[in-house]
Parts: sequence; C-alpha cells; structure tokens
Amino acid sequence: MGKMISLTSLAVAVAAPAPYGAVFGFQWLVAAGTACAFATMASALVLRVSVGKYLGILGRVFKQLAFSLMTIAMVLGLAYVMNYSGAVVTLGLAFAATGALFPFFSALVGWLGVFLTGSDTSANALFGNLQVVTANSLGFDPAVMAASNSAGGVMGKMISLTSLAVAVAATGMERSEEGKLFRFTVKHSVFLAAMLGIIATIYAYAYR
Repeated sequence: MGKMISLTSLAVAVAAPAPYGAVFGFQWLVAAGTACAFATMASALVLRVSVGKYLGILGRVFKQLAFSLMTIAMVLGLAYVMNYSGAVVTLGLAFAATGALFPFFSALVGWLGVFLTGSDTSANALFGNLQVVTANSLGFDPAVMAASNSAGGVMGKMISLTSLAVAVAATGMERSEEGKLFRFTVKHSVFLAAMLGIIATIYAYAYR
C-alpha cells in the first residue's frame, strides 16, 4: 500500500517516475556575484585604488556581511534538505490536491518556493514541472499555471530569509531588526500573493 501511495503521488508531481539527480554545478562565470566582483576590480583600476586599500574595503564589506552570508548558507542548506527529503514536494502536492481551487493556490506554490529558497529561478525549477503536470491533469492551461508560479514567487521574495538578511546588512540595521522587517513585509507579501492567485484563477478559467 505504501508503494501505491508513493507512485500515485509521483504521478501527480512528474510526468514519469525517474531518479532524482543530485548534481552540483559550480558555474561561477554565469553567477551574478562574479560580474559584481569584476565590476569592483574595474572600478578600482579606473579610480586608481591601491591593492592594499582595495583589499581593506573588501575586508570591511565581508565583515559587514559575514552574518548575512552565514544566514544565506544555512537557508540554502535547509532548502536542499527539504528538497531532497521530499518535504517541499509534499507541500506542493498538498496545494495541487485542492482541485478546482488549484489556480488560486498555484501562485502560493511559487510564493512558498521562493520563501524557502530565496530564488524565483529555483522555485520555478522546483515546482515548474509540478505546475504543468497538475494543470494538464485538471484541464487547465499549463502555461498559465507556470506563469502563476513565477509571478507568485516574486511576492515571496520580499520575505525570504536570504533577502531579509541582505537587506539588514546593506542598510546597516541591527540584526535583531530582521524579525521586525519580516513582520512589516509579510502582510504585504501574503496580500499580493492572494491577489495574484485571484488573477490566475480568472485567467485559468477564462482560457480553459
């Protein structure tokens, strides 16, 4: 019975059951941080900043962002654990089981993905196939559901732990104010995600 439940769940999440690859790709050249690093080097050359002064500035920046970097690393680690343990897919399947209300919760799936991973791209990779397969099984336009996933994810960006950590560090706020910032933004995030859910529902039934 346990295998039957597992296979049924997989059939909703993916088009066909297959091993879940765990491949890490260190693509540093296409990372946004690499471009920023090159920009600082170019700026140092143009402004004739000495190597010692340049390294000193980097040291102060690293000191300012040290706690934020540690927070981001831990959040990413948590995201990987939840992903490969099946917890994230289970949450996505719970939303997919809403049936006729799925177009509304489709945006919340993307919102949840970005809240957990801190990246809309990661949320799309995580839940994109789930959105398409579920939409096809329920008779909705998969393109609309995939777009809803991406749009809803943007609303989760403002309360993702990585974004909050970077915002606090960049503005010089006390680390203890992260919770205050979260409480201030969460109501806006939930409201906007709900509005996107309503819009997605209208489009889903209009183009069904």
